[in-house]
Amino acid sequence: MEDFAQYILSEQDLIAKMEIEYYLSKKQKIFFDKTVVFKTEIARLFIDYMKLDVDKNLVLTASLLCNCKKVKNVQELAKVKGFAKEGADYLRSMGFEEKMCKICEQVNRYSGSMPREKESDILELVDQYGGMVLDREDRKGFKPDEAIVLLEYRNLKDKYNRYLETFITFIREMEEIELGKSPKVGAITKLVKIYNASSQDVKEFIRNMAHDYEPEIDKKIEEKRKSIQEEVLQKDKNPNRALFSAETTRKVMGHIVTQDKGTKVNED
Repeated sequence: MEDFAQYILSEQDLIAKMEIEYYLSKKQKIFFDKTVVFKTEIARLFIDYMKLDVDKNLVLTASLLCNCKKVKNVQELAKVKGFAKEGADYLRSMGFEEKMCKICEQVNRYSGSMPREKESDILELVDQYGGMVLDREDRKGFKPDEAIVLLEYRNLKDKYNRYLETFITFIREMEEIELGKSPKVGAITKLVKIYNASSQDVKEFIRNMAHDYEPEIDKKIEEKRKSIQEEVLQKDKNPNRALFSAETTRKVMGHIVTQDKGTKVNED
């Protein structure tokens, strides 16, 4: 298995990576289910849409593997807190470099590993947010906007995550991109619907996501990017456009009026 690290990292296609992980999970009895696929797709969209300056291949590989020792029985608190560290040790035994293992260990903060890698901050956001919008045995999944509020003011309260504000913007703008026919729904809501409609077989969810979701959302994102670029170009071509923003003009003029009515300006 020592060659596995190089094998999965050298595979650039995400769906192919998921297939590799699927068969590894069957052979090695490691955790891999629909939630892993769901969260990794959100990570892909986050990196692409917000153009994050990270190694995308490394982050997506880590997203697929960081939960490899996760336990399904959440009542075993010690195992819940220790799965990320145990998973990192397992990945070391498989030949992954130390940075990759550290990124996976820091998917949560139970091990106390510091300083945090920037890639780990992405995994933390995706892991926590993805878990909140999906149904669990003890509760229904939260709506995308509700989950964002909980992420910011409950889960990560008093914790620093360098991508939190960027992630909030990303989720809100994803929900503004409507997918499907009638009724149309936001991009995150659509992904949740595909997740819920798929059976427990992870292969079915991967297939549905790859065929029914990724082509549509990627096309919509590209259309939105071109639309924004066109708006910028049109503004640049407009000879009558304001040189300064209205807000800046109000502040400057207000300051001048205040000086005229108030004390004399020192001209020395």
